[in-house]
Amino acid sequence: MRKKVLVVDDEQSIVTLLKYNLEQGGYEVITAMDGEEGRERAINESPDMIILDLMLPKIDGIEVCKQLRQQKVMIPILMLTAKDDELDKILGLELGADDYMVKPFSPREVLARVKAILRRTEQYQEKQQEKPEEEDALLVGDLKIFPDRFEAFFKDEFLALTLKEFELLNCLAQNKNRVLTRDQLLSTVWNYDFAGDTRIVDVHISHLREKIEADSKKPEYIKTIRGLGYKMEEPKTE
Repeated sequence: MRKKVLVVDDEQSIVTLLKYNLEQGGYEVITAMDGEEGRERAINESPDMIILDLMLPKIDGIEVCKQLRQQKVMIPILMLTAKDDELDKILGLELGADDYMVKPFSPREVLARVKAILRRTEQYQEKQQEKPEEEDALLVGDLKIFPDRFEAFFKDEFLALTLKEFELLNCLAQNKNRVLTRDQLLSTVWNYDFAGDTRIVDVHISHLREKIEADSKKPEYIKTIRGLGYKMEEPKTE
């Protein structure tokens, strides 16, 4: 079956461009021209992915993303913005968007991002259906990570992570005691083959610290290596 992509944008030229290129890429495309319609189509028609503009009539993209995540609609979201505004980008990510792109963009880049996000989501769903195996756990302090199941536990409590948060945590744990640059993490976790906006990495690191660190401002697991990137360590025991 073809993957279904919901495009939500109030610019007809953008909708037409994305619809044509996505259909040429083999996707089924449904569209909406405002935030309310986009939210309803996301809930009622269960697309595999949403391309969501930030600035929309009725309710904006930030609010659509927020409402969907509050209703436990975890469809991956690629957010579009005409603003080169860091706060808008970060807010979208904090509310649960998986990625963002700044207009103008090339159709080829959009297709590459859609393909990467859907491929990872499909792998995640397949692993969720597999039988758990305790022996495949990766241990770091009180963290227990099951890479093949896309599950993680902290002090034996299940961690509610987005797919990107899990992949980032797993990448750091797999490379314990190694410094990984932001560009390395961007390439590995987001599958970008170019130097993108590394702020997306920082936002997700912040999310992880809130979930596994006793004091996110004094992290014991995910250390910032100034001028380089991040490193996961075993927490020091007294």
